[in-house]
Amino acid sequence: MNLEEYFVRTGYNGSLEKQDLETLTDIFQHHIRAVPFENLSIHCEEKITLELDHIYNKIVRKKRGGWCMENNQLLGWVLKRLGYDASFLGAYVFNPHQNTYATLMTHLLVKVVIDSKAYIVDGGFGVSYQMWQPMELVSGKDQPQAPGVFRFTEKNAIWYLEKMRRKQYIPNQNFSSSDLLEKKECRKVYMFSLEPRTMEDFRFQCTYLQTSPDSLFTKKSICTLQTTDGFRALIGWTLTETTYNYKENMDLVEFITLEDEEVEKTLKEKFNVTLERKLVPINVKGFYTI
Repeated sequence: MNLEEYFVRTGYNGSLEKQDLETLTDIFQHHIRAVPFENLSIHCEEKITLELDHIYNKIVRKKRGGWCMENNQLLGWVLKRLGYDASFLGAYVFNPHQNTYATLMTHLLVKVVIDSKAYIVDGGFGVSYQMWQPMELVSGKDQPQAPGVFRFTEKNAIWYLEKMRRKQYIPNQNFSSSDLLEKKECRKVYMFSLEPRTMEDFRFQCTYLQTSPDSLFTKKSICTLQTTDGFRALIGWTLTETTYNYKENMDLVEFITLEDEEVEKTLKEKFNVTLERKLVPINVKGFYTI
């Protein structure tokens, strides 16, 4: 594993001299625009592991993506190698259909400290809840970014992330009531504490999420990638392309339903993903919004 190969994968060729916020942001944005958030391994009979060398080979050499435990673990490794003060945290994801936070800690985050200020770096959430810049770990402060306005709130040593979105323009009205569309303008995302975590803390969850019939990830095949002006997502056979701030305070959300034979071609053309095994798309209704 080496940094040069990783940076070829993400297309980053900027300075590595300073461990500052500007460099961190640039490295981070190259990652989220090159490496998809995806769970396709589950739906083509591949096992997802927590072993860093396996993750590196999958993302860097095979040009695949991964979920939070893969994306953020690799990102954390890169930042530590560059000399950043980086550590891992664990979060509990909000389930909008049950209107509560998960009881299982399933989401891996990276915390980075620069000049005594802490930032959350999360390259593993995808769709419209994917931050585009490291977020300063400060309570009650609106942090506007291209995807919308993010905000942390701290209460009794627990931190909560929420996001406010813009209005949505959906040209294909057949999808105006799609269960993939988030209806609320302000959405809770996840909660976490500042207790440092290791990959061992996620071993059970890694197996559970890819095998349990109750897991979101066994119910939907997901591939999403951030672009320079929004993001793309392929959920089952449904391709969406979102353009942020298409008009003032409005995002453009375009939907297309693919045929079986179009899925793998679309993965290659839109997400630069080529699979070694046959994908079986799936999209059980509910459980996930973009």
